[in-house]
Amino acid sequence: MSTPHVVAVGSEHGQRLDNFLLRRLKGLPKSRVYRMVRRGEVRVNGGRTRPSYRVQSGDEVRIPPFRPAEPDEATAKGAPLRRVFDDLLANALYQDDDLLVIHKPSGIAVHGGSGIAFGVVETLRHFDPATRYELAHRLDRDTSGCLLLVKNRRALLRLHQQFRTGGVRKRYDLIVAGDWPARRRTATEPLQRYVLASGERRVRVATDGEPARTDFAIVTRLNDATWLAAFPKTGRTHQIRVHAAVAGHPILGDTKYGRKAAAGVAGKAGANRLLLHASALTISIGDRRQRFEAPLPAAFAAFVERRR
Repeated sequence: MSTPHVVAVGSEHGQRLDNFLLRRLKGLPKSRVYRMVRRGEVRVNGGRTRPSYRVQSGDEVRIPPFRPAEPDEATAKGAPLRRVFDDLLANALYQDDDLLVIHKPSGIAVHGGSGIAFGVVETLRHFDPATRYELAHRLDRDTSGCLLLVKNRRALLRLHQQFRTGGVRKRYDLIVAGDWPARRRTATEPLQRYVLASGERRVRVATDGEPARTDFAIVTRLNDATWLAAFPKTGRTHQIRVHAAVAGHPILGDTKYGRKAAAGVAGKAGANRLLLHASALTISIGDRRQRFEAPLPAAFAAFVERRR
């Protein structure tokens, strides 16, 4: 078992608490370190604090007794990976007792299904079974950016109320094929979900579909592509992707709703993913509004730089 108290020395002055703990507790997974701090098991000078706290020389840091990590069943075939869990928490944009906002990478599903055993939420539950993680909303597997999860039913109900009343604001950044018309500022085509013979879910425009609205704004023109900001006012499956495609300007890298020509533009510029990113999310926490931002991924930024 570990020694429960350590004192910060001068060379550690100014370090973030999470980095201080990771250096002191070599071999302990990041997830366990963040959990210790979140639950108040780590105390600085007798009080609770956050992972971002800057340690001061002479601070007394209380660390709960712990056992070194042992081989994890997550390395077994078909189980979620520990490194994925660690990376999700390490890249959290915000966390408290009720909420977790993560910067989800492209290529990871938010939940299991359609041949995927473990998504984000299953991975979090697997390695932190004491917390009741639930998705407050969803992102496509190939979409990166802000993803909001809750840790209890009370928080989930509060967030659902915000979604119903328009209290949640979202911004997406995307790059579409061709020259987006300046007059095309809003898409309101109703959307209908359907399932292919293979079991894959798709969405199409249908007169008897569900109401949907996406507002678009041009960020910059990129020769034979356009960088847009999208502000969805409803939350239909694949909404932005379909609204962009039916406008004649599919999102680059979109293998579901895009054209081969659009894939060619993306491929020539070295973009091997869907160029759709959930860049900002604004919600109410208590009596204040809070905005979270996920930086543009490298593939997106690199494409923009090449096309300018």
